[in-house]
Amino acid sequence: MEVSIGVDLEEAASAEQEVRSLYEWLLADAACRRHARPALGSGAVAVPGAQGQLIDVLSLALGTGFNAASLTVAIAAWRRSRPGTPTLIVEHADGTRTILTGAADEDSGRLTAGLEQERA
Repeated sequence: MEVSIGVDLEEAASAEQEVRSLYEWLLADAACRRHARPALGSGAVAVPGAQGQLIDVLSLALGTGFNAASLTVAIAAWRRSRPGTPTLIVEHADGTRTILTGAADEDSGRLTAGLEQERA
């Protein structure tokens, strides 16, 4: 299963910084490191001859031993550590989105349900 996570910010450089921070946070989490392969990327279409794209998407390839609650806890902990609790947009492989806008703990249940539904 694959999901993409983006940060909803007006300024692209700030969004890139937040995506990189979440990427590093997930790499530091043992459960995520074991069952998810995070990769940084860009959601923009590449323009031939242009400089590299800003990083604005974190893609996660989730393994079979993946536990939705583990990923949700890691993301909630990261959001609590950030000033202003960043809004995240989690896009599932089927195109559905879970938008995390409120307090990190309030959104955790919706994210877990969305991830588990996709696995089913």
